[in-house]
Amino acid sequence: MKATGIVRRIDDLGRIVIPKEIRRTLRIREGDALEIFTDSQGDVIFKKYSPVGELSTFAAQYAEVLNRVAGLPIIVCDRDHVIAAAGVPRKEYLERRITQELEECVQTRRTFVESSGEKLLPVEGVDRPAQIVCPILASSDVTGSVVILQPDEGEPVSAPEFGAKMAQIAASFLGKQMEE
Repeated sequence: MKATGIVRRIDDLGRIVIPKEIRRTLRIREGDALEIFTDSQGDVIFKKYSPVGELSTFAAQYAEVLNRVAGLPIIVCDRDHVIAAAGVPRKEYLERRITQELEECVQTRRTFVESSGEKLLPVEGVDRPAQIVCPILASSDVTGSVVILQPDEGEPVSAPEFGAKMAQIAASFLGKQMEE
């Protein structure tokens, strides 16, 4: 655990304010759910709750099947991090933060299909652009995204309509799983 040097008091209703700098750094927005953990030393830990993260094993299996069928690299993200990857080195992608650019793209609630000249880098620190991005919606809230990455150099780019439909099906299915 890392000390921030910030101290806050609990008010008479049991509330505590998380400082703006920490909320901005951790991308905690108004209305976000936080999971509360305690440990044996009496520490209280708040962690952003990710409904998509609850399905990470399932999302990884789904990404693996999509990768095998389409032969394209796939990542599944919650609103902050990559939770599943197939067709790319997992260590390079898993638990990496998504870019502000991907976050803004997903908030539009529309499927993004790369067109010539338009480049969207979905993962911080990785220079591989997205070919297709489809938001995952659960109970009409954006909870994450299914991203088909550009294939490796020299590999042909598949038909964008086919890829977009595959990503939409995957996103719809994962969204439906979260609602149940």
